[in-house]
Amino acid sequence: MAENAADRGTTSGGRRARPDLAAMVVPLGRALMAAEQPVLDAHGLTMWAYTVLLYLDETPVRTQAALAEAIRADKTRIIAVLDDLEARNLIRRQPDPEDRRVRLLSLTTEGRRLRDAAQAAIQEGEERLLDRLPAADRAGFLRSLHTLSGLPELTARRPGRGSSRA
Repeated sequence: MAENAADRGTTSGGRRARPDLAAMVVPLGRALMAAEQPVLDAHGLTMWAYTVLLYLDETPVRTQAALAEAIRADKTRIIAVLDDLEARNLIRRQPDPEDRRVRLLSLTTEGRRLRDAAQAAIQEGEERLLDRLPAADRAGFLRSLHTLSGLPELTARRPGRGSSRA
């Protein structure tokens, strides 16, 4: 059987081979999302609803369009998510006293409670996965992941494009 450079751990130029980042991160992301889904289902949340609840606590949001852009959601699709969360008393949409056409978005006490419960359950599962790493590797992994996920070129919104993750 012929051995190729990737099997030897090197490229044809002699450099050390490694899988592309997407080849490593995408399957991990899919597995994490699949592990989160039963938790979200148990809490009566969709992935988008959970994302909204997480984001509203981080940053005060002045408009629905600003929220959609911040979480990389299509602004026309996020309305139904917001309607559902508001109907369940998990978020509040109030007119801005300075511009009544604008809606100020905030979490309710119940929204914060549900968000915290779902997040605790999700992170409990993540801890079991992270426990497989040595402490130093775990700290470095989390630090690096946080750094990379916050890079401006990754977080900048491309004009006219929304995320299809719903």
